[in-house]
Amino acid sequence: MKYKKFNKISLPNRTWPDAEITKAPVWCSVDLRDGNQALIKPMSLEKKIRFFNLLVEVGFKEIEIGFPSASEVEYEFTRYLIENDMIPDDVTIQVLTQAREHLIKKSAEALQGAKNVIVHLYNPTSTMQREIVYKKSQKEIIDIALDGVKWIKEYFGGFEGKVRFEYSPESFTQTEMEYALEISNAVIEAWNPQDDEKMVLNLPSTVESGTPNIYADQIEFMSRNIVRRKNVLISVHAHNDRGCAVASTELGLMAGADRVEGTLLGNGERTGNVDIVTVGLNMYTQGVDPKLNFSNVDKIVKVVESSNEIKTHIRHPYVGDLVYTAFSGSHQDAIKKGMAQQKEDALWYVPYLPIDPKDVGRSYESIIQINSQSGKGGVAYILSSVFGYKIPKQMEPFVGKLVQKISDKHDGVVSESMIGESFTQYFMNRNEYYRVENLQMSIDHEETVVEGDFFIGDNQSREKFQAQGIIEAVGAIFERLGVQFEVVDYSEHTLSYGKDADAIAYFGVKVGDNFYYGAGRGQNISYASVNALVSTLNISYTE
Repeated sequence: MKYKKFNKISLPNRTWPDAEITKAPVWCSVDLRDGNQALIKPMSLEKKIRFFNLLVEVGFKEIEIGFPSASEVEYEFTRYLIENDMIPDDVTIQVLTQAREHLIKKSAEALQGAKNVIVHLYNPTSTMQREIVYKKSQKEIIDIALDGVKWIKEYFGGFEGKVRFEYSPESFTQTEMEYALEISNAVIEAWNPQDDEKMVLNLPSTVESGTPNIYADQIEFMSRNIVRRKNVLISVHAHNDRGCAVASTELGLMAGADRVEGTLLGNGERTGNVDIVTVGLNMYTQGVDPKLNFSNVDKIVKVVESSNEIKTHIRHPYVGDLVYTAFSGSHQDAIKKGMAQQKEDALWYVPYLPIDPKDVGRSYESIIQINSQSGKGGVAYILSSVFGYKIPKQMEPFVGKLVQKISDKHDGVVSESMIGESFTQYFMNRNEYYRVENLQMSIDHEETVVEGDFFIGDNQSREKFQAQGIIEAVGAIFERLGVQFEVVDYSEHTLSYGKDADAIAYFGVKVGDNFYYGAGRGQNISYASVNALVSTLNISYTE
């Protein structure tokens, strides 16, 4: 066999399975460094500035802006932010550097004038890196890290701003845990954080190799055993090679991590970094404030896509174009019922929607879309939410059948406008065979007197009838003219408010053994009702 199973670690008294995420971690965006270095076409200065401003707007207080010692572009961007006073006082910029003296020296030069910085030192520690790349012993790798600490202390010794320190044993998850602990403790002691100082120990899943539970075990092992734990923030930095970066991050937080590094929408090397939007909104849906502003995910998507030149998948959690959209008939029916009973300030309780789309800046219009898999409930929801037509439940199958035919014909999604147009054309104010013109109404001894011109095909007659209401009178006239039917359903409502409010009515009739539904619209309920009855009779005739 070419591959072997990833080794578990011995942690028999692990506590993370019973833990819960109850508060937001410290967030650090690495979009401008880790994300940018993974792009086919790295961001221009203009794109970096726009992205940086978005990160500030979202609420990140720690932003890794680049690797200024590695390229002139990165150096210039760092200087641009500092010299143009673009970094808010409560935001700390972070730069990455290898444990090499000239790179650390240039990093210090790049950061001059910044108020708050994190210097992020890393060196690979895994068996593969030691044996294949560096060909060095464990002690020699520790010496590389300690040299890096020494040079940072030297070149940042007189730095005017506040300097914090971060260390990453790169390829941490593929490093023997006892050795990862040894090198981390050596670096912590060498940095020697004092009083309430918090250095960062970043424990990256540089290449995701094991299941998320193993990563959690590794994080808990380190959290228990590192020295000076109160002076150390443990950070997780998960990549997505196995598709488990979100799960690894969440379990890492349960295992004791204090901080998360990741990117918006998950861009990064190979399959990407953990998506902070997903992790944050996962917390939000569990009642935990992520302390990041995701109230306008469409803006986030727009900036990220234009900066990275990578299209977001339509099924991407929380932000994809179709993640709040249901096509399935049973799903649509459940959503329709849930939305109908959801109160404004109540706990969210709607089937198939783990989050209220409005909380992330989405409207309700796209929750339900119609295709060949959809049902009557979805069509009824669109007619109600978009057009204000509250069709009776018994009418839903008739409307659903019509829209189904349209969907089959077009072989795809039926737009809201197509649904509205087809409903109006087929069900509303039909008068091609039966019709009533010059209708007049009056009251005589508390009864309604109706008089008008009644048409059945080419035959016209002036009719008059008195009854308890206009519908009874009109219906009686049609029956007197030989049109036989039985009213089985009726409902009505206004479409707007005020003196110019339109009204709409719906009729269900039985003709012989068959049932038919129609609708009518008018300047008031009386006229709308007459139009609805006439429309229904026309539908019964044409079918």
